[in-house]
Amino acid sequence: MRYWHNARCSKSREGLALLKAHGVEVEVVDYLANPPSAQEIEAVMRRLGGDPRQLVRFKEDLAGELGLSAKDERTARDWAEVLAANPRLIERPLLDDGRRAVIGRPTEALLELLG
Repeated sequence: MRYWHNARCSKSREGLALLKAHGVEVEVVDYLANPPSAQEIEAVMRRLGGDPRQLVRFKEDLAGELGLSAKDERTARDWAEVLAANPRLIERPLLDDGRRAVIGRPTEALLELLG
């Protein structure tokens, strides 16, 4: 399982601690230092299911600076390209087992992939 992690984010740190407490080994991906490609992001969007905008952090100042809004109608590919170019806008934490992915908001949501 891959865990998209931002060490400066308290929710991301909490999620990693929760997984370790449950004995879950994960590959920690520092997505800010090593941004995923648009193709990788689009694949994760498919595994998340639902609206691709759930992966976008619209409350970040950068989203406003770029003129992005949750009301924007874009394709998953378009959103993936925005996120690949601006990884700070990727919602975290994110756990991906290659078949399904889940955003850890709330943190306990990460446990959904363990069942």
